[in-house]
Amino acid sequence: MDQKKVNVAVVGVGGWGKNLARNYSQIPEAHLKYICDLDEKKLKTAKTQFQPEKTTTRFDDLTEDAELDAIVIATTGPSHFALCKKGLLAGKDVYVEKPMVLSVKEAEELVKLADKHKRILMVGHLLEYHPVVQKLRDMIKAGELGEVRYIYSQRLNLGTVRMDENALWNFAPHDISVILYLLDLNPTDVSARGQSYLQPGIEDVVFMSMNFGGKAMGHVHVSWLDPHKIRKITIVGSKRMAVFDDLEPNEKLKIYDKGAEINTDYDTFAEYVGLRFGDITMPYIRVGEPLRTECDHFLRCVRERSTPLSDGRDGLRVVRVLEAASQSLQQNGNPVTIGDQKA
Repeated sequence: MDQKKVNVAVVGVGGWGKNLARNYSQIPEAHLKYICDLDEKKLKTAKTQFQPEKTTTRFDDLTEDAELDAIVIATTGPSHFALCKKGLLAGKDVYVEKPMVLSVKEAEELVKLADKHKRILMVGHLLEYHPVVQKLRDMIKAGELGEVRYIYSQRLNLGTVRMDENALWNFAPHDISVILYLLDLNPTDVSARGQSYLQPGIEDVVFMSMNFGGKAMGHVHVSWLDPHKIRKITIVGSKRMAVFDDLEPNEKLKIYDKGAEINTDYDTFAEYVGLRFGDITMPYIRVGEPLRTECDHFLRCVRERSTPLSDGRDGLRVVRVLEAASQSLQQNGNPVTIGDQKA
């Protein structure tokens, strides 16, 4: 393999796949050898926009090419498992968009295949590469927020209605991956409630909660049937609180020097709980395109044979939560315990 160029194929050039193809066509260390899609019209447009060496409707063209190093999969969720498995068995490194696959069994099989064949398996948990999320993780590890009590996220919009997956599987992987990454913990149980208004059996809105063994809580609210467009994560710590608003053009992160604590020396009930109100600070964080950072990271892992930040095991953790949440949805919100969490 040429150390300066990684031969890459992008599979699926729908809405998000086009962004991946654009990045790999622009990164000097990558050679966009293939764009693969079943839609000839999309292929024709992509060939003009991104100028790959080749276009094809046959996935087998990719697996049969000995010179191809890596396959980037941005197709619909139900197709991920078969394509990833075929790519790994062909000796290719694989990047797959979220959700990784649609069951824990499939995720476990892919992780084992990647290990067995010594292949890179990376999942598109984009927000783990966002500079604000990196900053928040550093702050939490340094104890700047104190003990994290709970995290909640809102990913809402009016539109982007899917027919092949519900709002949980479509939206929540982003927020689940961030919460697990920030807390560096696995949930002990998950509960979820939602409703299907537009299509039977496909939830348009879901409220999901994760319990981390009494150490913290995580809550995820997703909907494509909401009047507000919101992409926000709030962290409540014992010392300070933080809000990451991804729709803010500049002031994406705000740190609130606020808190509440029990006073041991008090005369009245009002003095029993002490409230602290301090300054709001907005640290400057240079934010480029997180997707470019993610693509660069994948290429570096391919060249150096290193483990990605969002590797197959990270994808497996998120799928475990999604599968448990889906079971809870069917049980009207009853908590579902997450058992053995080894790959």
